[in-house]
Amino acid sequence: MADRGCPLEAVPLPAEVRESLAELELELSEGDITQKGYEKKRAKLLARYIPLIQGVDPSLQAENRIPAPSQTTAAVPKQQKPRPTSSRDERFRSDVHTEAVQAALAKYKERKMPMPSKRRSVLVHSSVETYTPPDTSSASEDEGSLRRPGRLTSTPLQSHSNIEPWLDRVIQGSSTSSSASSTSSHPGGRPATAPTAAATTLTGPAAHAHIADVHSAPPDVTTGLGELSHREHPQLASVRGVARGYSGSVLETAGGVPVNSRVSSKIQQLLNTLKRPKRPPLKEFFVDDFEELLEVQQPDPNQPKPEGSQMVVLRGEPLAVGVPWPPSLLAALQQWGTTQPKAPCLTALDTAGKAVYTLTYGKLWSRSLKLAYTLLNKLTSKNEPLLKPGDRVALVFPNSDPVMFMVAFYGCLLADLVPVPIEVPLTRKDAGSQQVGFLLGSCGVALALTTDACQKGLPKAQTGEVATFKGWPPLSWLVIDGKHLTKPPKDWHPQTQDAGAGTAYIEYKTSKEGSTVGVTVSHASLLAQCQALTQACGYSEAETLTNVLDFKRDAGLWHGVLTSVMNRMHVISIPYALMKVNPLSWIQKVCSYKARAALVKSRDMHWSLLAQRGQRDVSLSSLRVLIVADGANPWSISSCDAFLNVFQSRGLRPEVICPCATSPEALTVAIRRPPDLGGPPPKKAVLSMNGLSFGVIRVDTEEKLSVLTVQDVGQVLPGADVCVVKVEGAPYLCKTDEVGEVCVSSSTTGTAYYGLLGITKSVFETVPVTAGGMPVSDRPFTRTGLLGFIGPDNLVFVVGKLDGLMVVGVRRHSADDIVATALAVEPMKFVYRGRIAVFSVTVLHDDRIVLVAEQRPDASEEDSFQWMSRVLQAIDSIHQVGVYCLALVPANTLPKAPLGGIHISETKQRFLEGMLHPCNVLMCPHTCVTNLPKPRQKQPEVGPASMIVGNLVAGKRIAQASGRELAHLEDSDQARKFLFLPDVLQWRAHTTPDHPLFLLLNAKGSVTSTATCVQLHKKAERVAAALMEKARLGTGDHVALVYPPGVDLIAAFYGCLYCGCVPVTVRPPHPQNLTTTLPTVKMIVEVSKSACVLTTQAIMRLLKSKDAAAAVDIRTWPTILDTDDIPKKKVANIFRPPSPDVLAYLDFSVSTTGILAGVKMSHAATSALCRSIKLQCELYPSRQIAICLDPYCGLGFALWCLCSVYSGHQSVLVPPLELESNVSLWLSAVSQYKARVTFCSYSVMEMCTKGLGAQTGVLRMKGVNLSCVRTCMVVAEERPRIALTQSFSKLFKDLGLPARAVSTTFGCRVNVAICLQGTAGPDPTTVYVDMRALRHDRVRLVERGSPHSLPLTESGKILPGVKVIIAHTETKGPLGDSHLGEIWVSSPHNATGYYTGYGEEALHADHFSARLSFGDTQTIWARTGYLGFLRRTELTDASGERHDALYVVGSLDETLELRGMRYHPIDIETSVVRAHRSIAECAVFTWTNLLVVVVELDGLERDALDLVALVTNVVLEEHHLVVGVVVIVDPGVIPINSRGEKQRMHLRDGFLADQLDPIYVAYNM
Repeated sequence: MADRGCPLEAVPLPAEVRESLAELELELSEGDITQKGYEKKRAKLLARYIPLIQGVDPSLQAENRIPAPSQTTAAVPKQQKPRPTSSRDERFRSDVHTEAVQAALAKYKERKMPMPSKRRSVLVHSSVETYTPPDTSSASEDEGSLRRPGRLTSTPLQSHSNIEPWLDRVIQGSSTSSSASSTSSHPGGRPATAPTAAATTLTGPAAHAHIADVHSAPPDVTTGLGELSHREHPQLASVRGVARGYSGSVLETAGGVPVNSRVSSKIQQLLNTLKRPKRPPLKEFFVDDFEELLEVQQPDPNQPKPEGSQMVVLRGEPLAVGVPWPPSLLAALQQWGTTQPKAPCLTALDTAGKAVYTLTYGKLWSRSLKLAYTLLNKLTSKNEPLLKPGDRVALVFPNSDPVMFMVAFYGCLLADLVPVPIEVPLTRKDAGSQQVGFLLGSCGVALALTTDACQKGLPKAQTGEVATFKGWPPLSWLVIDGKHLTKPPKDWHPQTQDAGAGTAYIEYKTSKEGSTVGVTVSHASLLAQCQALTQACGYSEAETLTNVLDFKRDAGLWHGVLTSVMNRMHVISIPYALMKVNPLSWIQKVCSYKARAALVKSRDMHWSLLAQRGQRDVSLSSLRVLIVADGANPWSISSCDAFLNVFQSRGLRPEVICPCATSPEALTVAIRRPPDLGGPPPKKAVLSMNGLSFGVIRVDTEEKLSVLTVQDVGQVLPGADVCVVKVEGAPYLCKTDEVGEVCVSSSTTGTAYYGLLGITKSVFETVPVTAGGMPVSDRPFTRTGLLGFIGPDNLVFVVGKLDGLMVVGVRRHSADDIVATALAVEPMKFVYRGRIAVFSVTVLHDDRIVLVAEQRPDASEEDSFQWMSRVLQAIDSIHQVGVYCLALVPANTLPKAPLGGIHISETKQRFLEGMLHPCNVLMCPHTCVTNLPKPRQKQPEVGPASMIVGNLVAGKRIAQASGRELAHLEDSDQARKFLFLPDVLQWRAHTTPDHPLFLLLNAKGSVTSTATCVQLHKKAERVAAALMEKARLGTGDHVALVYPPGVDLIAAFYGCLYCGCVPVTVRPPHPQNLTTTLPTVKMIVEVSKSACVLTTQAIMRLLKSKDAAAAVDIRTWPTILDTDDIPKKKVANIFRPPSPDVLAYLDFSVSTTGILAGVKMSHAATSALCRSIKLQCELYPSRQIAICLDPYCGLGFALWCLCSVYSGHQSVLVPPLELESNVSLWLSAVSQYKARVTFCSYSVMEMCTKGLGAQTGVLRMKGVNLSCVRTCMVVAEERPRIALTQSFSKLFKDLGLPARAVSTTFGCRVNVAICLQGTAGPDPTTVYVDMRALRHDRVRLVERGSPHSLPLTESGKILPGVKVIIAHTETKGPLGDSHLGEIWVSSPHNATGYYTGYGEEALHADHFSARLSFGDTQTIWARTGYLGFLRRTELTDASGERHDALYVVGSLDETLELRGMRYHPIDIETSVVRAHRSIAECAVFTWTNLLVVVVELDGLERDALDLVALVTNVVLEEHHLVVGVVVIVDPGVIPINSRGEKQRMHLRDGFLADQLDPIYVAYNM
């Protein structure tokens, strides 16, 4: 806006031009005029004065605006006299507040925060869809934009012309479009060619190596913040078309390592903002190992404390004696209706401001009688009268029909029925309509009264009846227009009622949580309220009152429907719709009807200020009292002052303005008296915001920045006693300088919440006590829900409402005050006024402040982010409280309250359910959440010896276990005979040549190839001959086998063994995705030093194709042989290894941390592995097993290629890839071949669970029967996925799958099969451990369902010959079984070492030959790299011993060290996936100590931002961690390997290199 002010500096403008400019600003701020319209009109106004602007297209000026700090400066040039206050946006803002906010912001000097990045499609998509012209409907109804007669605002048709330049502006100036990332987004892979234009932002492969170095030791920036130099990287302000993030400079991470990627620079900025120390320092305290205590905020010793004396109860003046009050309101109605039938009672206006109808007292009386008679005598159900006296009846009338409402209300009272006025439901799912339904249901309402017109407008069901609204009881609807009513007979009279304790009517009230309750008001209270208001406001007979308020409830009902009848007043009712069209209407009516009294809200005064130009002829001199019904709002004072300022010259006397405070429970609490009634002069209080937050009143003198200016709401009502009690705990009286809840004791208050005895007692029957515990009165008091104090002259001051109270730490903040601060930030008007909601949500046992606002459709990303960061700073400065979440939603999308304004509780509900759909979000958990447990300090390590002693003393056994002894199990003769697998195959080919070993199935389920013992032997011979003759390979050469899953692969494997070569199985590249899969093939071939590649013809062509050349250098392939048609040849002699320790094959696999590791398997280890599996699964030649696994590495390879040859059983091979075209293939095969034992992977199990969920019936019809399965094992190298295995078991129970059949296996690189359930032995057990203890490496068993419990299942039984021990990760000492440690394994089938071509074996030698540092230091162990624990169970195994179960918790490499504790990514991911139904998958990793959460969104892109807050909340609540970055991506972006494991490190590399093409990236502050 400063740039708008600049050109004006030179030329002093005439006053009327300045005035018009100011008015334009306000129109823009109210949303009456589009940005474009504003620019045009403004240019027109200034054209004469500024030659330099002429000829420039105004839309260009808008484009060139630079969103710089200067925007905050005021628009008016310095030397000019201040604008008339009337045109200021006064409703929410006193000058003091704006200045305070500007000063606060100036202190911050625009700290840069990383801007969230958003995918361009989301930008366009969300914005265009929600681009309503910034007009009428998009401002709230409450602060709605005002259509002035005679000037139409832009219609949607015109608005389309606005879209394009606006869209351009968004896209050009946005630093968020990920244009760069689209250049190379290969899922899961790395770009093989250096990207072109985006080279500055994207890292090519060269930088990959470099990033990898950085990963090895990311600098820790969150602990030793003090020592780090504070480097800020200023971002370029957005010049047209240059996005902020692309400042080509190379950034450095905190450790000084340059990282040239946009993401890293954002993270760096985030870290820079986090370097500032948090405000409340964490207190030191002892953390018990098991209980992570949350930090409890200690009261600050310097905080202000109340020092006054204890207050005394304030007594109102007595009710006037000797005044002839009527005995009841109905008696008054009868008196006026019969003696003054022509006197006007109520005039209704239409939207043009014309009087449509005037109801006289005679008409009101006769129609109410007719209605009462009809209700009592003409409505029957099953021959019984439908209604009995005392029944509740709903009144459903629109705000434009006060006449019918009044008739209905008095008709009900005459019939002794209880009216329950509610809003007209517009749709079947109005905000809060369910709660209204609950109220109607609990009040037992069966009948609703309405008008003909209203009934026609209600949503209808197919039958033509009024639809049933969500949550509503079944209702009968009665239209009460004259023709539907019956005239009562002459002799019928309603029962005369005294004003007794019976309920007269019920007024609804919506609480902070959104529940709707009904406040019952008795006949006695009704009468007393009317009398007290008559006396307090000095109403006299036949006065005229103009009412702008809702006549169905609150002050509008008490003054405009009830008290008016008692005094035979004439009420002019101004409908809300008329106010929107003509905000001056109420003033014009005061003038034309010479009204003595008017009833308004501060909003109405504010609106009329905007519209009063050119209306010179209105006069308010007739007004005796102007009641401001929301005088208790903190911003009503500025409306009152500004209104007086302008209208004093039009006859408004200052003393006429009478603010009042009301509450649904206590009705009118206090009201300022007109001076002719002898009230004291009005007062203002300027209070310290800091004092208020501690509940203390301090008149602020020196600190002008954070003050709240409030006006008094007058004195208490006649006949009432008032006191102020403490908000929490017992109702002790407050001291005189303390803020508390105002309580009223009087005959005028409500009596109860209908049907809710418990809270009725605490609210309507409070007994305030003195500090000594003495009750202050024998009459109970009613709590009003208003927070305030009693000021000088016994005036009541209100500083907030209990509903808007947010307690953060030990301090209290009022939602309204925070709204006022947010609105004062940007005089530019970035968001719609009055469309801001502030509420608190509880996260981690404390209130967290959330601010939601509707942003204007023309706001760019840059603007919105700037506005958000400045609102944070302003609130931080003025209220000294952090905002947890700030969300901007598109215009017009927040739920509306019935009479405008925002439905706060519904907004909060949507926020918590992830249904708010914001277009911008900023979370600041780092600054707000100060009650996290203290980070765990690592104790100086306890030595291994003391650990053992400690365990012995504690009676804990050392955690070790072993499978069955091999020696006892079979004669060692066979073991010796079967030492070399090639020998076994030859022996089988010789003794049982036609015994089938393998059957391969295709997607249709038919057998495509089989192999008997002799066929396999002959094929292997052919391969061996080809290797020796064609490829001229010698003994010990390495051969890469690149085959699809099938018999050819098995034959090639044995062919290699036959000629003494070392086979390496490699997954073939994917023809559709060569760029990412081929480099891995090439890498394995190179790292394994393969001298030859054996493959099929098709794959050979692929390896040498043009596409392959684009991905790798195809000239460097070794010899490639295809084995499709090699000649039939025998080998002269089959190679026999000199010793069992000779290398048999290499097993290569990519770990989840993205490391390619090959292990060496000797002949001895290979046969020992087969032998253990044979014993565990009881495999014999007569058995059939079904295998649905990939045959390239680990246990999958062993089962596919080795075991059948060793044990002689038949393997039915089902390639997992075939399941993509036929999901039921594997299960059908198991059923068809009656397999007792079957193996699969998690990905296969998941495909079956998701793909066959609804088809179990169809499968049963096809005859699929799984009752043959004894054991179905999931081959895995991770913690068992309990949820998946359980849902699989449940799902296929219908097909006969035994409940106990499903189990998991566990293996890793050093030993591919450590545990495997097998066919005998006890069932796998499940235990529940405390997740918090686990973070401290402790295992603490808890009951199922207890908080923080985590279920873990045993990973199958330990294989025969395998020994397992749990060792400390650092001291390498043995651990007790209550500790989590690394699983070490000793077994004859351990691999003998890593195979890397780089001589790095020595680095990892201890992985294969580790020794314990204490205890048994002789045994050689292999370290698995997995954390787990052992537990002795109650079950016994085959040998009669108690069974030891091994539980795998997770990979050591993947654990996250955060806050001194050890977290397993899967636990955080499980919580995140539960947070919202649109989260399909999630992966977490850390980068420079920030937790990064990547979630896949399975839903609309515009809902992406809903996830940010939910993800942050759940991780805080369940793991006590603050999420640093939330990345939202498309489904399928998180890379998953063939075993179904997430590749988190690949994901991290992709994120840092900006290759994920995320939908949204949120950087939490």
